Amino acid sequence: MEREITDEKLQKYFKITEEALKTLEIAVHEKSLLRSVAQDFLTMARSYFEDAKYYYEKGDYVTAFAALNYAHGFIDAGVRLGVFRGEDDRLFAFG
Repeated sequence: MEREITDEKLQKYFKITEEALKTLEIAVHEKSLLRSVAQDFLTMARSYFEDAKYYYEKGDYVTAFAALNYAHGFIDAGVRLGVFRGEDDRLFAFG
């Protein structure tokens, strides 16, 4: 059982989350009421991803890992809700 957050683990999850952010698409029509939900989820995912990079640079691996998990949580929630299109099951829990 692993009990620490290593640089290798962080790099793995940075790569997965960055690729997910680059490949996901908003799946709802621009006039849909859910469009604002999709945009909000995407903004939150991107913001947490940037936070993760900030904390990683400071050497705070625990907070960086937490922020990465929040970022990916917004991504997966958006896919599950149907506001994001994410087909790759390596990147999306519900793809």
